[in-house]
Amino acid sequence: AYLMHIPPHILILEDDEEIAMLEQDYLENAGYTSDVISDGTLAVGAILSGRYDLILLDVMLPGQNGYDICLDVRSRTNLPILMVTALDDSTDKIRGLGLGANDYIAKPFDPAELVARVRSQLAQYERLTENGQGEPELLVQDLRILPHTWKVYKKGQELHLPNREFELLTFLASHPDQVFSKETLFEQIWGYEYTGDTATVMVHIGRIREKIEDNPGMPTHIETVRGAGYRFNSIPKT
Repeated sequence: AYLMHIPPHILILEDDEEIAMLEQDYLENAGYTSDVISDGTLAVGAILSGRYDLILLDVMLPGQNGYDICLDVRSRTNLPILMVTALDDSTDKIRGLGLGANDYIAKPFDPAELVARVRSQLAQYERLTENGQGEPELLVQDLRILPHTWKVYKKGQELHLPNREFELLTFLASHPDQVFSKETLFEQIWGYEYTGDTATVMVHIGRIREKIEDNPGMPTHIETVRGAGYRFNSIPKT
């Protein structure tokens, strides 16, 4: 079943640096660890990486707004999502909750209230997952990927993928039949601050293929799309 990180690890999706730092301070004082991402386009990959126990999601984000992110990830993970927004309007609350957010807090918020809501959502989630709801899994072709416990099975046999390979595979499998350039994959998995180049992506794709493909020389899972990048096929490519 799902293993809560100790201490719980929280992802803050917030483009206002001051608010993000404030949230981080409150949460760290309460004993949680956290990371901040300010760009909506990087949110989905991070949420599905298996690193976090709860998401603090601002509605107004550059790249992709909080509603779209919530809608995108809700079908693939049960992680608690706490919407944070300056829009103190009941229609926005209803919309956020309707898209699968677990709770809602409006700015400016009281730090004690923020921490209390985070604590309550984490406790509720832990109870849910202990009750046999299990963790979400990705089932694509003959692979079964468990994003929270970082496990991959092929036809029932467990495969061992180091962190970056696992993140890359999970990201591609979460977006089946979409083509991603090496640049996009590099930004999603390694991040802007990492120094390296897109050859790193090729090397990691090669290593993943060695493990998941029946014939790595003729891959059916991760296909190279000439001049465009890579695509993870939802059904075997013949």
